Amino acid sequence: MNGGYIALSYADVAAAALFLFVAGLLTVLLRLGLATTIALHAARMVAQLLAIGFVLKFIFSASSGWITLAAGAVMAAFAAREIVRRQERPLAGLWRYGLGPAAMLAAGALALVFALTLLLRAEPWHAPRYALPLFGMLLGNSMTGVTLGLNAFTGAIVRERDAIEARLLLGMSRFRALRPFAARALKTGMTPILNAMAASGVISLPGMMTGQILAGVPPVEAVKYQLLIMFLIAGVVALGVIAAVYASLWRLTDERHRLRPDRLQAF
Repeated sequence: MNGGYIALSYADVAAAALFLFVAGLLTVLLRLGLATTIALHAARMVAQLLAIGFVLKFIFSASSGWITLAAGAVMAAFAAREIVRRQERPLAGLWRYGLGPAAMLAAGALALVFALTLLLRAEPWHAPRYALPLFGMLLGNSMTGVTLGLNAFTGAIVRERDAIEARLLLGMSRFRALRPFAARALKTGMTPILNAMAASGVISLPGMMTGQILAGVPPVEAVKYQLLIMFLIAGVVALGVIAAVYASLWRLTDERHRLRPDRLQAF
């Protein structure tokens, strides 16, 4: 035991990989052709986690606001890249690179500062031990929600173009005409976090709560932290998806209430 948690040796970690090794061996015996893929992904995971472990050790020991800011900027850049890369029907021009990432970053940064200064009250408030893990969780979930929401909305613009233009011809404003499609996109973007909220504590114990319990934190305290995190994540996802979808709605229509699918890169 070490400070309330059970310290693991590298041998313990290697032993945990035994089940994955057995699964890989079965794929060889069954000639499924997955053994190499499993091995490569496992090796990549080990390398990435070991690397980030040493990087975080350095950042935590330095405890510098500028280093924390730089690390957060790198995380945000990678999350923004994923949003851009995963868009199936992106907006044309610089909008492709700015709209989704800006919605994600604005919501995530706002919630992060709120949590660090008013809820966790860390000393200093930008302490990397709290700021970086929390920012990572907010970015990761917001990235997924924004990507799903944008893909659902731009996909509806392409598929339902005739129906949308018919609603506009009937005299509806652009916001009223596109409201049902925006609502569906918002629901799509929020589905993962809503499912996670519904399953928490009944079907599964969330990852942060499980980690804290294993580290020796009393269960009720772990629940408080998990609730705080889930509320923040859900709020950030909702705000990010709403901002991204309605900004796309504004961009894909004009002041004369006309649909502008030509502003999609696919057109």
